[in-house]
Amino acid sequence: MSTAVDDDLWSAVGDPTRRRMLDLLLAAGDGTATSLSEQLPVTRQAISKHLGVLDRVGLVHATPAGRERRYRVDEAQLARAVAQLSAVGAAWDARLQRIKRIAEAIQRTKDQRDTQH
Repeated sequence: MSTAVDDDLWSAVGDPTRRRMLDLLLAAGDGTATSLSEQLPVTRQAISKHLGVLDRVGLVHATPAGRERRYRVDEAQLARAVAQLSAVGAAWDARLQRIKRIAEAIQRTKDQRDTQH
């Protein structure tokens, strides 16, 4: 595959809880570990760990807010992730088209042989 893929980034968004957290942060504009834990079936401590993963790959950024930190999605990094996914999808679509053309050519050759016999 010629598409450059950031494995750490995709490992981070590969987790369903983290994807849901990103959805919630995008919908609200920002959020804290406490506010996210109130909307998800995981503990605040688990949310904090997930936010740490998202922060390490640059998908969220935190700013201090009293005793907590407010997290906001980095839209540029999210756009980069979406572009990577689109590129990977396009590469797989091209592969599948090549496989389909090969299979159709094989079938045509087989059909021609069958009509000759």
